[in-house]
Amino acid sequence: MRYLLLFSLFCVTSIAFAQSNTISGYVRDRETGESLIGANVFDKSTLKGTTTNHFGYYTLPLSYSEVHLVFSYVGYLPIDTLITLKGNVELSIRLIPQSMLDEIVVTAEEDLVDMPQMSKIGIPVDQIKSLPALAGEVDIFKALQLMPGIQSGSEGSSGLYVRGGGPDQNLILLDGVPVYNASHLFGFFSVFNADAINNVEVIKGGFPARYGGRLSSVIDISMKEGNNRELKGTGSIGLISSKLTLEGPLKKEKSSFIVSARRTYIDILARPLIKANTDGDETAGYFFYDLNAKVNYTFSDRDRIYLSTYTGDDKAYARSKDFYVSDNTRYDYKDEFGLKWGNITSAFRWNHVFSPKIFSNVTATYSKYQFDIFQEYYNKTTTPTETTEDSGATRYFSGIQDLALKTDFEFTPHVDHQLRAGASAIHHTFNPGILAYTASNDADTTLGSTKTRGLELATYFEDDWTISKAIRVNAGVHFSAFNVNNIWYQKVQPRINARYLFGNGLAIKASYATMAQFIHLLTNSSIGLPTDLWVPATKNIKPQYSSQVAIGVAKNITKTYEVSIEAYYKDMTNLIEYSEGASYIDPQKDWQSKVSTGNGVSYGTELLIQKKTGRFSGWIGYTLSRTERTFPDLNFGKTYPYKYDRRHDVSLVGIYKVRDDFEFSATWVYGTGNAVSLPEERYAGQGHSYSTGPGGQTYYYYNELLDYPSRNNYRMRAYHRLDISVSKTKKKKWGQQTWSFGAYNAYSRSNPFFMDIGYDRSGNKKFKQYSLFPIIPSVRYNFEF
Repeated sequence: MRYLLLFSLFCVTSIAFAQSNTISGYVRDRETGESLIGANVFDKSTLKGTTTNHFGYYTLPLSYSEVHLVFSYVGYLPIDTLITLKGNVELSIRLIPQSMLDEIVVTAEEDLVDMPQMSKIGIPVDQIKSLPALAGEVDIFKALQLMPGIQSGSEGSSGLYVRGGGPDQNLILLDGVPVYNASHLFGFFSVFNADAINNVEVIKGGFPARYGGRLSSVIDISMKEGNNRELKGTGSIGLISSKLTLEGPLKKEKSSFIVSARRTYIDILARPLIKANTDGDETAGYFFYDLNAKVNYTFSDRDRIYLSTYTGDDKAYARSKDFYVSDNTRYDYKDEFGLKWGNITSAFRWNHVFSPKIFSNVTATYSKYQFDIFQEYYNKTTTPTETTEDSGATRYFSGIQDLALKTDFEFTPHVDHQLRAGASAIHHTFNPGILAYTASNDADTTLGSTKTRGLELATYFEDDWTISKAIRVNAGVHFSAFNVNNIWYQKVQPRINARYLFGNGLAIKASYATMAQFIHLLTNSSIGLPTDLWVPATKNIKPQYSSQVAIGVAKNITKTYEVSIEAYYKDMTNLIEYSEGASYIDPQKDWQSKVSTGNGVSYGTELLIQKKTGRFSGWIGYTLSRTERTFPDLNFGKTYPYKYDRRHDVSLVGIYKVRDDFEFSATWVYGTGNAVSLPEERYAGQGHSYSTGPGGQTYYYYNELLDYPSRNNYRMRAYHRLDISVSKTKKKKWGQQTWSFGAYNAYSRSNPFFMDIGYDRSGNKKFKQYSLFPIIPSVRYNFEF
């Protein structure tokens, strides 16, 4: 901390004598008033500039009187303006959207070559909507899986595995609130409704000091603010779900709202068929829904507040009822079994501009994730003289709940320095698996782990420093601490990104970051089932730590192509896995007795080539990597490949705008097969049982034992898939409509989902591959009014 204070003092004193005037304000969409995150603002004569923050605010101190400012943003017409500085100037700009998006398809907040930040990408939401999608469901996470260094888990899964990390190591933020389970439909879709999203940003390494709490990535998602000029609506009807979004002003130019809802309806369509085939006595189904809502109010040019919330649930259920009569007695029974899981997040944010150079944001958040398995029954017995009733329920539930408060400051004392500092506190409540049983004629019983509470504190400081035209550095430090059961863990985490810019549009970059994570995810399944348990670091289970170093080059080729190559090395300590034979639902044992701890390492090279302009745009991504795990209590202590270790990962993405009203897109992906544990030998066990048949013969049953020489010792077949989509838009008096047709897995490749031991036609045992999705056509109707 002493070095941090000295560094801060040096930065401030080194620029204290520079006299400057400041231009500040907001950059917004002219038609909707939506804040434009990451818009570029620079002086054309000196090329000194900045970008807008997550609320569309910018500040630019300049030490000369004549300024030629340029405001630009992806998909918008740039604005040039001449300003004579005689003092501080407040200048808010509204950019006009282009009728055809022919600019950068994949972009960061700044030009890739210019910014010091490594391993940072973003995909405009409009481009995400243009990509082919499983069953026509636009999915932000599946779009991110097309970028190098970000991999999917299994077929159709929306889970993200970033540079060898697990899904728990991704800090997923929705308006600044952590989302602990980001999947619907057992992992096949993410919880984020693209119609409610304004901006998506992903950081894979070289993390700025303002982020912390996870090892592998930051996925920062911002919701739309709502149109503050007029009432607008969008919606769509697809094969498995429909959605509707409404937005508009509460007070024109001062306050706005947005509400967006989505629901599947397979259960509603299937319900009459199930009842018809069971005489109305049984029903079963599955559905999920999302609801996003946000309001904001501008009190003045200096103060604005936001209130946003998200809630979503998945539920799979089966219900039955019946009766029978015997010996003048009627027996009625009903039962229900199901799974239910979901998230709730809420955020209150207050922006305040203390001065043109100082911007602050205070955020209070609430986040909750809970998973339930439940079974309920009801029995009634009716005789001529009396009626008796019996009921009961069994419930297994787990989850995590957070209350948090955070404050952030941005101070720009000089055009070459942008300082950030802040602090946060999070109160965690962990519920790592409780089994409860209730019955009408018995005492209630509760088994399993008890609730655990933890307090996570953090503070940070960072400086984005342009040392010279060629050298730019983002450096800082993040300090975090965690208290659980009166045990404290602390970690100082230095971070640095550096860039050296050559004069021919070529930049060399390097980064180093250490991270600490005080919570763990106990994963019992590979297919996105919500049975995963969030648990804290404890006296016996230490926090996760990582360090990552990366080096790379970025090159602009004319104004059409952008190329980047990055190499990285990351090591991780104190990872956890279930011990051999352990079960998440065993209520007799505390979760700490079911796990093993170990370390991991991942290293590789990533290539990204982007075509930025024209009617045809897209990118090529390639990742060459290796990811390994070493656990003393697993695999005889020997190092083994991580299940999602993927040596080669390729993605090809193309979007072709044939006309303004007609668009074609396609994606092709290839990946080395996932690692899998398969036995090499089998033999009869020592124990056996027998029974005597009707003819007196004896049958012997031997327990077969399988020998697995090592964990993840084989590879499944390589995975590859082509997805295509065609969209036709037509203007209407009331707005516009778009028909989208697509095909997932267009050439119907039988990709491996998992492998097991099966039998051939002669009855001999063999390894058998199971596949999930053949070609899946889709159609979707979208409308705007």
